[in-house]
Amino acid sequence: MNFDLKALTLSTAATEKCDLLIVLVPDGFTAGSDALSTLVAGAIKAGDLQTKAGKILPCYQVPTVAARRVVLAGIGDGLAASVRQGVQALAGTLSTGAPKRAVVCFAGPVEASAVAAAVAAVSQASYVYTATKPKAEARSLQRVLIGVANPASVAEAFHQSVAIATGVELAREWGNRPGNHATPTMLANAAKELAKQPNIQCKIMGPAEVNKLGMGAFMAVAQGTHEELRFIELRYNGAAKSQAPIVLVGKGITFDSGGISLKPGAEMDEMKFDMCGAASVLGVFQALGELQPEINVVGLIPACENLPDARAVKPGDVVTSMSGQTIEILNTDAEGRLILCDALTYAARFKPTAIIDIATLTGACVIALGSVRSGLFATNDALAQSLQTAGEAAQDLCWRLPLDDDYAEGLKSNFADMANVAGRPGGSITAAKFLQKFVGSTPWAHLDIAGTAWKGGAAKGATGRPVGLLVQYLLQQTSTPKAAAPAKPARPSRAKASTPRAA
Repeated sequence: MNFDLKALTLSTAATEKCDLLIVLVPDGFTAGSDALSTLVAGAIKAGDLQTKAGKILPCYQVPTVAARRVVLAGIGDGLAASVRQGVQALAGTLSTGAPKRAVVCFAGPVEASAVAAAVAAVSQASYVYTATKPKAEARSLQRVLIGVANPASVAEAFHQSVAIATGVELAREWGNRPGNHATPTMLANAAKELAKQPNIQCKIMGPAEVNKLGMGAFMAVAQGTHEELRFIELRYNGAAKSQAPIVLVGKGITFDSGGISLKPGAEMDEMKFDMCGAASVLGVFQALGELQPEINVVGLIPACENLPDARAVKPGDVVTSMSGQTIEILNTDAEGRLILCDALTYAARFKPTAIIDIATLTGACVIALGSVRSGLFATNDALAQSLQTAGEAAQDLCWRLPLDDDYAEGLKSNFADMANVAGRPGGSITAAKFLQKFVGSTPWAHLDIAGTAWKGGAAKGATGRPVGLLVQYLLQQTSTPKAAAPAKPARPSRAKASTPRAA
């Protein structure tokens, strides 16, 4: 889907030929003398339109307005969160009547963050999954024009938000694919496709290379499946070689049965989402390829399945990680931390300024924070604050949880350097304490996205989080992100490439 940015007032928006015109109306709307202003003012006066975020009023064939359909939508205070809420209320409208071209016009002053929120919400609301639904209708909406009074003031935020939206869609697409359509090899091929963009390189390692590296924990998880593991290494080189990179590590369990510690059957299908951390890394690199910021980033994805065949690792087995530390595997369903720990050790070779891992790691985090905020753990206060600030800016929220050393007591083992689980109390924290043993002194953060990476029930599907948070954070680490010309159309999305909660 293409997004464009254009100077529009309500008067000029009325002349735009489109299938759907969406007018975003803030509190304190000031009417002009044009037809749309008169329509909005009259609807407010009559009580038919409320400017509270999420309230809408559909109209059809409004006189002197070129659009076939018009929807007036309240956006409250006009800030990013309210704009997102207002546009999300239009999800049905964006699909009803199969609009191909839509115009979204702000009926008042607008901040850059609000424009970014509108782009994200339109992209999210109009997304359609079709990869394994050959008879399904693809997304009808092909072009969206964002209209504001002063495009120059919001151009950079617009360009960034379009790139982020494309990255989010890529993450959603791969997160939504079932395990037999998103194998480790398929994820590796998706990463190779990203390397066709400027300044992105990709290296794929298989079982022989991973064995040579000594990744015994990663290999132990993969030994119970016929699908070969893949260790994916992406590099975005946008700055001088002398500049140390930031490393992103995404958990890539393409299907998690729990292994010998088998999960309950109910909702086990949702364990295809256990690679959403990996999908988010792919989404970030998609956005980096679009934006070309002056920063160096490494993406690492350990990808495999966790299945219970005769070769599968057993509770009580002891394995040796790449770091040399031994691990007693008390629960094979706590496999995500086993593949991540070796990837974290590998990350140190890049001498990064920071390491951030992203994983659908624990059901305990879902209990603690629900689906609103991702769990954040960090060894460095500045890194934690930067990630929280980025999350607020991107409307992709996280919340910091503690890393007190006392929480690691339960990881002690009589038969290895550590156990891979520490019991139910504080489960998300003890999982983070396990990972912390493999990062050394490098500033490190862990994002537990088990509650935010996907939705269940009737709305079942991947959300693409936390791509927005991560891209925003990376852009904040460079003072001179390269932005395209203000009115340049966005490149088409390539997102069609190609639970039990996780532990």
